[in-house]
Amino acid sequence: MSALVSVAAAAPVPTITTPSVAYLALLPIFIVLGAALVGVLVEAVVPRTERFAVQVGVTLTALVAAAISTGALHNKTLTTPSPRGSDPFFRGSLAVDKAGLFIQGTILVLAVMAALLLAERSVDVGSPIVASSATVVGSPEDKRLAASGRVQTEVFPLMLFAVAGMLIFPISNNLLLMFVALEVLSLPLYLMAGMSRRRRLLSQEAAVKYFLLGAFASAFFLYGIALLYGYANSVDLHDIFIAANTSTKSDVLLYVGLALLLVGLLFKAGIAPFHSWTPDVYQGSPTPVTAFMAACTKVAAFGAILRVLYVGFSSTSHDWRPIVWAAAIASMVVGAIFGLTQTDIKRILAYSSIAHAGFILVGFLASTADGTPNKDGIQSVLFYLLTYGFTTLAAFGLLMVVRDADGEATHLSQWSGLARKSPVVAAVMTVLLLSMAGIPLTSGFIGKFIVFKAAWHSAGPLVVIALVTSAVAAFFYLRIVVMMYFAEPPEHGPTIAIPGWSTTIALTFGTVVTIALGVFPQPIVDLAGKAAHLTT
Repeated sequence: MSALVSVAAAAPVPTITTPSVAYLALLPIFIVLGAALVGVLVEAVVPRTERFAVQVGVTLTALVAAAISTGALHNKTLTTPSPRGSDPFFRGSLAVDKAGLFIQGTILVLAVMAALLLAERSVDVGSPIVASSATVVGSPEDKRLAASGRVQTEVFPLMLFAVAGMLIFPISNNLLLMFVALEVLSLPLYLMAGMSRRRRLLSQEAAVKYFLLGAFASAFFLYGIALLYGYANSVDLHDIFIAANTSTKSDVLLYVGLALLLVGLLFKAGIAPFHSWTPDVYQGSPTPVTAFMAACTKVAAFGAILRVLYVGFSSTSHDWRPIVWAAAIASMVVGAIFGLTQTDIKRILAYSSIAHAGFILVGFLASTADGTPNKDGIQSVLFYLLTYGFTTLAAFGLLMVVRDADGEATHLSQWSGLARKSPVVAAVMTVLLLSMAGIPLTSGFIGKFIVFKAAWHSAGPLVVIALVTSAVAAFFYLRIVVMMYFAEPPEHGPTIAIPGWSTTIALTFGTVVTIALGVFPQPIVDLAGKAAHLTT
């Protein structure tokens, strides 16, 4: 026994190296998460009459502070790519590189606009958000609360938790951490989708559809992680990259794992054939929540796709390029063709987002002569995401001010002759729709031009398909413009609500950026070019 004790005492004690954490690089995430926790406390301790103003203040302050800190980080040495061995961010699990910071900054600026839309209290009684989600739809209590000024302020901390997940999602170099971020951003959105004050059953149906389909997509994502772990003995993207180049194992696990991983990512980005949730959820959700999902979630999802394909699977681009080709074509065709048949403007914008997702995927196919993804592709994707986010948020925000007795007037026929009733609303909507169609002197034209230019030499036929589908999609944008200016207004047409200060700021900012980036795009194009680097 004494001999065993002496041997055990002589055995070397394994040392565990604690990973260093560069807290400053993660400051935007900490600010948003801290504000979300403060928002939860506000719900518990602040009187209901004062809760809305406090929540709006906490949310906007946190998002603006996080956006400022992200901009400051971009110029610091922390953003300089470093070898993996000296990477200070959780042993390489997080990559706070220039591309990640650009995407985070885009998400935060768009989230500020979405929060301003959520803060609207002038166009509807109380808010577009329901007073109490737990109340039975159609009950006397539900009708009483719908006519009151009360609003369910829990939507603001839920939004902050979702934003925190969106900030982590595109900078995750570890697939398990990416999955956690996916759930953190998704679960609040499932709840927010069912919080509409008007058309409650439609809103709750949207929430259930989003939750069920999202759960399936998350299961595919997690199963893909398991297969990739079986192949590479790691869930780090860098280790998967090394294994793909050196492993002697069969590549079946690698390719099946990537395919399942892409199912979850393509679902979150609303890319065909995993798009079926998009029209129903966009239509049923409260319009500010729809704007938040359409802009911020799509930016975060494409950021994650960018990191997975360019960091973990860049050496196998010849294998995943056909998948991206197929998804891009499917998205552009589905978005353009099915958008033509819609009569609800929210559903039209939903199919528009599906088509735009296909256009963004074209940028992923930009590559060098040997098939390696190049910087121009990353630059074009980053710029397109920025321009798309501003235009889409402003378009959904504008839907809030055109109303009928049941709430927002989203049926296409209700917008007939709108220019006679409100020339300003019609003019702003026209600018936004022309940008989505890719008409010159708008940000949408510059975004499409840069994406198509980057991919022309490596994916010329796909660019041709994109141009054709873009022309088809332009029809349903221009149809709305024609109806606003040249059709006769209905006898009992909708009213134009005067938006409050928050919605006015969001709409003005989104419209100005859409025009400015169409006329003077070079500073942001250059910024996207400098940010087109992913740490491996």
